[in-house]
Amino acid sequence: MIRRYVVLGFVVLAIIVVDQITKIYIDSSMYLHQSISIIPGYFNLTYIRNPGAAFGIMGTMSSGFRIIFFFLTSVLAMGLLITIFLRLDPQDWWGQLTIASIFGGAIGNFIDRLQYGEVIDFLDFYINGYHWPAFNVADSAISVGVVSLLLLFAFEKRKPDLTPQEDSQL
Repeated sequence: MIRRYVVLGFVVLAIIVVDQITKIYIDSSMYLHQSISIIPGYFNLTYIRNPGAAFGIMGTMSSGFRIIFFFLTSVLAMGLLITIFLRLDPQDWWGQLTIASIFGGAIGNFIDRLQYGEVIDFLDFYINGYHWPAFNVADSAISVGVVSLLLLFAFEKRKPDLTPQEDSQL
């Protein structure tokens, strides 16, 4: 039983550490809005700060509203993730890693919001001038975790519910 919490803690901590180290590196080695081509025509490191949610949603709202909103939604989301984790079968490693991935990413971005009031993004993928919104390691962990969680729920094998009548016939 304790092993499952150790695994969760390790995955969460690894995501947070990698996320924060990459953001510290970008913040200390690049200036805001600087872009460095890594794969010309497809991928740049571009230092931006996102005051909003995913894709800059709510970025123009007042900072006071954003701080309260993101604090409350982060706390609620983390509570929901903990609830899902505790309800998972202890043998469901895929589910546990999925929740740990989302949780680690959420904490990584939450740290930025507490420290800067916004999130540092820097992974900039694009094709022919169309740029996917820049993101970071925490965003990646959240996205992969959410897709994995959706797949987990979609393909979850449920035990058939036996009614008392069916149960007595067995």
